[in-house]
Amino acid sequence: MPAYEITIEKDACDGIFACLTRDPRFVEAADGLATVDPDADPVYDCEGDVTDTAERVVATFDDDRIDEAKQAAAACPTDAIIVEEVGE
Repeated sequence: MPAYEITIEKDACDGIFACLTRDPRFVEAADGLATVDPDADPVYDCEGDVTDTAERVVATFDDDRIDEAKQAAAACPTDAIIVEEVGE
């Protein structure tokens, strides 16, 4: 199964949170912007690596939920979220 990476560009995110309704791993961060928290999903036990810097949030997963992440990215009206396969 290919790994995929979710990137949230913080300067493009405006806190509308349309992503939260498409993928429960997306949550509101303390700064009022979206972030990714693998432990936030109440149904699936997720494992992922998340790096949160001043510019962006980058999360890497190797599960079969890329479609949910892509739906969250598509719902973002400011195009702040990028989802791409990064290998196996």
